[in-house]
Amino acid sequence: MLDDPRFTAEVELSIPFHDVDMMGVMWHGHYFRYFEIAREALLNQFDYGYRQMKASGYLWPVVDAHIKYRNVLTFEQRIRVRARIEEFENRLRIGYEIFDADTGKRATTGYTIQVAVEEKSHELCFVSPDILFERMGVTP
Repeated sequence: MLDDPRFTAEVELSIPFHDVDMMGVMWHGHYFRYFEIAREALLNQFDYGYRQMKASGYLWPVVDAHIKYRNVLTFEQRIRVRARIEEFENRLRIGYEIFDADTGKRATTGYTIQVAVEEKSHELCFVSPDILFERMGVTP
C-alpha cells in the first residue's frame, strides 16, 4: 500500500556554498533542512502540507529524528532527496535517502517521526486523526 507513488516524493537540489564548512563538505546540521524540503513536497502531494495541517486543527511536531551519514556531500554537488511515508496509523514516520544525482550513489539515510497534537487543547493524539487518512485516501 505504501508503495503508492503518492507516498514517495523526490526533489533535486544542488549544495550551495552557504551549506558547506571550510573544507567544502556539507555541514551535518543542514541535512535535516534537505529532509524538510522533501517532506514538504511529499505532504503536498496529497494536499496535507503544513498550512492544511494547521487549518485542520492539528499541529504535527517532529518528536524524533535520526540520520546516518554514509558519504560526504560537497559544494555544488547535485543531489536527489527522497522522502517516503513508512508509518501513518499512530504517528507519521517518514524515511529519507539522499543520493548523488549523477552517480545514484546513496549518501545519507534517515527518518523523522511526527505526532498529531490538537491545536486547541495541545493534547497528543495517540491515533492519527481522520483527516490524515482522508487526505491519503486510505482507511484506518
